[in-house]
Amino acid sequence: MTETVDVAIIGAGWSGLAAAKTYIEVHPGSNVIILESASSVGGVWAKERLYNGLKSNNMLGTYEYSDFPMDSDAFGVKPGQHIPGNILQRYFEKYAEHFQILHRIRLNSKVETAEQRHDGGWRLTVTECNGDKPRSMVIESSKLIMATGLTSEPFLPRFNGEDTFDAPLFHPRHFLDYEPQVLQPGKHVTVFGVTKSAWDVAYACASSGVQVDWVIRESGHGPVWMAPPYVTPLKKWLEKLVTTRFLTFFSPCVWGEADGFVGTRKFLHGSWLGRKIVDSFWSVLGNDVVTLNGYDNHPETKKLKPWISPFWVASGLSILNYPTDIFEYVKNGQVRVHVADITHLAPGQVHLSSGDVISTNALVCATGWKATPNIKFLPEGIERDLGFPWSNDPIDENTVRKADSEILERFPRLKDQPVSNPKYKPLADDAEASVPHPYRLARFMVPPSMFEKRSIAFMGIPMTINTALVAQTQALWVAAYLGGDLTPSPLGNISSDPAKYEKIGDTKDYTDPIDWETALHTEFGKFRYPGGFGKRNPDFVFDALPYLDMLLRDLGLRVHRKTGLLGECFQPYGPADYRGLVDEWKAENGRQSTRS
Repeated sequence: MTETVDVAIIGAGWSGLAAAKTYIEVHPGSNVIILESASSVGGVWAKERLYNGLKSNNMLGTYEYSDFPMDSDAFGVKPGQHIPGNILQRYFEKYAEHFQILHRIRLNSKVETAEQRHDGGWRLTVTECNGDKPRSMVIESSKLIMATGLTSEPFLPRFNGEDTFDAPLFHPRHFLDYEPQVLQPGKHVTVFGVTKSAWDVAYACASSGVQVDWVIRESGHGPVWMAPPYVTPLKKWLEKLVTTRFLTFFSPCVWGEADGFVGTRKFLHGSWLGRKIVDSFWSVLGNDVVTLNGYDNHPETKKLKPWISPFWVASGLSILNYPTDIFEYVKNGQVRVHVADITHLAPGQVHLSSGDVISTNALVCATGWKATPNIKFLPEGIERDLGFPWSNDPIDENTVRKADSEILERFPRLKDQPVSNPKYKPLADDAEASVPHPYRLARFMVPPSMFEKRSIAFMGIPMTINTALVAQTQALWVAAYLGGDLTPSPLGNISSDPAKYEKIGDTKDYTDPIDWETALHTEFGKFRYPGGFGKRNPDFVFDALPYLDMLLRDLGLRVHRKTGLLGECFQPYGPADYRGLVDEWKAENGRQSTRS
């Protein structure tokens, strides 16, 4: 069976739902479908992922689409509360229902291959599992939007002896499947890893009366930064600090001057005095979190103290969203923390490099996600053209070296990289830290070599706590780009001329502007966020607002959306500031509004 559509979207989470709703508003009458391998919408918040007590880091008001506010009465979440996972899943269903895209969503539909046709379109082979017998079909689509993000395929390391472990060994992605077996008083669970998912699993187990042994890799990056919801001596809401424009100035960012405050950023990051001010800001933020969490007040909680300054981490800066104090479980021994590597497994045992042997009923590996989407792209070798980080680099080596020089010249602070863990080693050869280069995507969405074809775009590649704002803005950018209504131009004086680096390795006097900015933006992460995922994909916190600014500039829309200079600098941005963005763009481009 073969079906033909205008646009196929893969993934029904934040990005996929926003992409479908927005594309249809921009291009009424288009035949758009969403293919989702899970049995429910929501992506990371799909029903099959929602184990006991799982909540968002975000609180009510910051984790929603601008054009579909999460009404407190309708969803039962009060201001100041973190949003339960089941509420978020219901929110996505209501969003799809409200914007009449439910009928376009194909659940239990796994895309096996995506082959680019000679005309630039795509041929998808799909396995549908809606009945007793799986059904295969082919979908021909003119445009393809990859909205699977970076949390689709769990990464599980291999352990010596795991075949004889004789106990559940799984990723938090599958915690719900094991919940009845694991969350029982008297059980014993080992948690491996120290991402936010590891904290969530450790808390879920400990609060259910389960004894937890928490293993932090001695050869890893150390614990993530876990901040209270309110930080700084003024007790400001952390989520709103990262979208307060004045505070975004303190983060060196290669696309930061898209916000228009060129002089301010040059002073803060280009001068000795400015850099001292920036260092002081990050020192205050880091010390405040350490003090509020009381890491140094107990020998066990001290093991959870981050090994690196918050300056160097990105979306790894997470939030304590638990109803009770997780540190109390650490202090009273319900959660025992080990800083060691796992050497091997034995029946019902986890052996550590410290010599300790843990008897356990389950091993939960919070070890991140694969960089590789679980889809085979064809023809063979197209991974390079798509900019995938495990392929050969599509950007010329000399252009990359020039971009590195430009970044370090503009941001001297980044030359002084943090001291790495002398014992560090990748968890495995195929771990995310082992990729040879970052995703090479213009504006973190489009492969430069395919830019002119306007047939594919990626959404959800940036990792940020401002997921909803990024998703909806990317959705509009992608809809305009794929429809031929947007061609981003270089950021003028913001992007320097690569020809000034002609002495580095070659004599080329011209570098394609899209290649050059893609090299600048994608290389930046490895210098800015070595404690995060910057070597693989865009990973940022205080840089999300200028990223939105850059996309709005491309779209020809207002960047500054507050009243007056003081308001612009000191009032935090949120979903309400971008309400009606699609209609704004349509009005600017002579399109009729979809609303009366």
